[in-house]
Amino acid sequence: MAKFSNPSKLSKEEQEKLFLNFCRALSQLKNPIEAAQFLKDLLSAQEVEMLAKRLKAAELLMEEKTYAEISRLLKISSGTISRVNEWLKISGDGYKIAIKRISREKEVGKNRLLEEKFNPLSWKNVKKKYPLYYWPELLLEAIVKGSKYKERKKLRTVLETMDKKTELFKKLDFLLNQNQN
Repeated sequence: MAKFSNPSKLSKEEQEKLFLNFCRALSQLKNPIEAAQFLKDLLSAQEVEMLAKRLKAAELLMEEKTYAEISRLLKISSGTISRVNEWLKISGDGYKIAIKRISREKEVGKNRLLEEKFNPLSWKNVKKKYPLYYWPELLLEAIVKGSKYKERKKLRTVLETMDKKTELFKKLDFLLNQNQN
């Protein structure tokens, strides 16, 4: 039987054009939030996790961690770690640039905001997702944040009469103390 080439397979030139277009799209993203939104649309959850693990494996390899430590920490095979290690040895420029910039950003502390934004179980995101359930708390927080000195004084009096010191009490107390003039 005669062999036919796969008509859906792209030529090398077409592959390079698509790759460059993809790189241009990545480079146009302005911040980590845009990048996260793009990758969440583009990749499955498993693909995102695997790419993130490879990047972390590269970082740990650069810190001279052992394969066993990396495997235990990231729950990946030694084969994956070995491939990442080979990429680092052969060129690894992309990994090195990304890791250097990530560690610089970690020092600034911007990652915490990004993690909270994309963690569906963070308290802030739960309240955003179900605002009708949390409307009294959200309303009280908005009132405290927008209140003047006399209004805050009245609110403090009301808070002091509360018997139970709930999480809401603590949050409002914090907001009142934070907004003092």
